[in-house]
Amino acid sequence: MKMDKGLIGGSTILLLLSLLEETDRYGYEIIKELELRSDKAFQFKEGTLYPVLHKLENSGYVKSYIAKGDTGKDRRYYQITKNGKKQLVEEKKKWEVFSMSVNKVIGGESNAFA
Repeated sequence: MKMDKGLIGGSTILLLLSLLEETDRYGYEIIKELELRSDKAFQFKEGTLYPVLHKLENSGYVKSYIAKGDTGKDRRYYQITKNGKKQLVEEKKKWEVFSMSVNKVIGGESNAFA
């Protein structure tokens, strides 16, 4: 199922910081990992991903560095920072409140006070 860009947009920072918390990654690797883990629901284009990564870098949530990849080719890797880890905690809290609230609405009256 193709995902609505509006739904994905609201969770992009959470998704990216979550992946980078596990290990440093380069852009194409991030795109492929998101696609794999989401059963192809999240299919980012490079033109979508890199502006968000640059925004995260400018905000101090990630930093980038150049290193040789598996093929020996230089790649730009992204690494979560201490501030990025703090922001990830906040993003997870926001997501929990949001998803719980949506579930209360779509789940009907029986879930309203759960």
